[in-house]
Amino acid sequence: MSSSSTLITFIILSFLFFVNIDANHQPCGEKFLKLIEQRNITACKRLRTQGAEFGWNHYNSTNSTTLEILFGAILDTNEGWIAWGVNPEKRAEMIGTKAIIGIKNPDFATTSSSPLRVNTYDVTKETKIGCTLLPNKNIGINVSHMMFQDEGSNFYTIYARLVLPLDKYNITRLNHVWQIGYAVSGESPLRHPINLHNVDSTETINLNSNHGLSTGQFRSFLRLVHGVLSIIGWGTMLPLGVIIPRYFRVYPVKWENSKVWFFLHIGCQLTGFLIGTAAFVIGLVLGHSSRYYIFHTHRDFGILIFTFSTIQMLAFRLKPKETDDYRKYWNMYHHFLGYGLLAIIIINIFKGIGILNGGDKWKWSYIGILICLGAIAFAMEIFTWIRYLYIDEKNNKKENKEKEDNEKENKENASVHNLKE
Repeated sequence: MSSSSTLITFIILSFLFFVNIDANHQPCGEKFLKLIEQRNITACKRLRTQGAEFGWNHYNSTNSTTLEILFGAILDTNEGWIAWGVNPEKRAEMIGTKAIIGIKNPDFATTSSSPLRVNTYDVTKETKIGCTLLPNKNIGINVSHMMFQDEGSNFYTIYARLVLPLDKYNITRLNHVWQIGYAVSGESPLRHPINLHNVDSTETINLNSNHGLSTGQFRSFLRLVHGVLSIIGWGTMLPLGVIIPRYFRVYPVKWENSKVWFFLHIGCQLTGFLIGTAAFVIGLVLGHSSRYYIFHTHRDFGILIFTFSTIQMLAFRLKPKETDDYRKYWNMYHHFLGYGLLAIIIINIFKGIGILNGGDKWKWSYIGILICLGAIAFAMEIFTWIRYLYIDEKNNKKENKEKEDNEKENKENASVHNLKE
């Protein structure tokens, strides 16, 4: 059973890997392709989140690289902003980004002919704790020819030329960040929504080639792996391991003497625990990679699930004998913790689906799994009670018949005894 589960998991993950790579190599849209052709930009890619698209050219010199970029995204609100930037630090993340931000603010139209403005910004740690992000011309790189334009149908683009010092920026491993927000205050962009698509709008790319798996794509793939392993391990195998001892120990199939139910129970629980532990470890890695954005409830529930599951696994080694006086208390604790654990698992999986923005496919897929497990448990419960009541009634009739036979025999013996006297 463990080998089969591992094989199925491997097949699913391999499928997700290739689907994820293919999904992240979709060509740019027709409209964006026309825009980059107008500017003689040759390289183009569709970014992984928020429907954004990115085109670029770069020219190398002795001490720097001149980078020409066109960034496009949909902004379908009356006010808001779109942003693109580079980060000279070791990680592709928001803090430390040298950003070009286009602001859409209807108030600008009162003092100029356009509600659009574009400026450079230095995104620091103070921004994360709520400090106002203001335009800053001195961001450490030379930015020129900046333009923020409405291309129609709520599609906006940022065009700019950047001169990147080679001692700080490596074009074969360039950290770039993009973002969309829906509220502004003057020329200051306000906080963007905190969901996975916004948090995950970063990657490390090789500007010499838009092929290959970037750091951001790999992190996105890890999120899919984390979700699939959690559903298989915590959300499917552990509940199945609970169903087996409940319905195959005595009723409807009595395997108590052969201990088949016990080995199946252990097999499902151990397989689920190992797969779930792999999901937990991947979750820790993903949490560490998003240092400034933590999904606290999902993380805390994940820690509880791993801790309680570990306790349940250790409980098999500390299980008292059936003759021990405190065996019944161990059974109560084991059952109570197991059922409580299942409730936390189901809640946390749906929380994870919400964070992942998996949509109805993920949600209804897991609901389908729960319905199947619930249907099995419900059918077995009904069958168990029917058989229990049938056997119980049969035993009662047998006991009553034996009682009547004993009473009849006692009466006959008493009559014989009286005759002898």
